[in-house]
Order: sequence, then C-alpha cells, then structure tokens
Amino acid sequence: MYSSRERSREMEKHIQLVGILNIVYRSIAILGSLVLFVLAAGFATFFEYLIRWGSVRSDDVPLEVLHIVPFILTIVGVFVFIVSVIGIIGAVGVLKKKEWGRILLLVISFFSLIRIPLGTILGIYSIWVLLNGETIKAFNPVPQATPSTA
Repeated sequence: MYSSRERSREMEKHIQLVGILNIVYRSIAILGSLVLFVLAAGFATFFEYLIRWGSVRSDDVPLEVLHIVPFILTIVGVFVFIVSVIGIIGAVGVLKKKEWGRILLLVISFFSLIRIPLGTILGIYSIWVLLNGETIKAFNPVPQATPSTA
C-alpha cells in the first residue's frame, strides 16, 4: 500500500487543494453578495419599470414588499459576505498550516453543507480532508526528541 511518507505527501496535496478551492468558492460568493447589494439598492427602481411596462399592476403587490425585499436581500448579502470573508481567512490559515485555520475552515465547511450542490460537495471534501488523521498530524507536528548527552 502507501508508506507513511507517501500518505503524508498525498494529504499535503489535499490540504492545498482544500485551501485553494475554498478561496475560489468564497471569492465567487463575495461577488454574489455584491450582486445582492445591487439588487437591494435597485429593487424599487426595477419594480417601477415593471409597473410602467404593464408586467405588474401596482395594486397587485402590497407596498410593504417594496420595503421588506431590499431589507431581506441586504441581510442575506451581509451574511454571505461575512461568512465568505471568514472562509477565506480560514483557507489562508489552512494553506499556512495553522491549527486555527483548520478549525475555522471546518466550522465554515459545516455551514457550506446547506448550499446545494457546490457548497455541499466542497463542504464534504473539506471536512474529510481537515478531519483526516494525517492532516491533524501535519497541523500539530510532534516535536522531535533531542538526544540527550550523558
């Protein structure tokens, strides 16, 4: 099978891949949160255009919707932005082999499980890699015993 050194090298590749994939995925999510902010800011204007075009009648939609939808879009955008930035910080920590980065990315990966399908796939892969025994050893190396001179 594999020697300990080969398993360790193989896990190093997985650790790097988890870090890189999380940075890319979270960066795309940040772009998505920015789109939500733009939609929230332009929702009233968009709704006015729909009324002018005749696609929607003004009495078909309650006035409260004009106020609550931008609020909800903003809240979701802020949540996605914050979780994504924290995920990028954790991924950088993982790439630098910091234990806090591994723990942080594990927590964020559990949140990713509900983002079907890509978040679920990335979350499962990240959790598998970050909970692997070889990974834990790589993040918490055993100090080498120094030979005593007697």
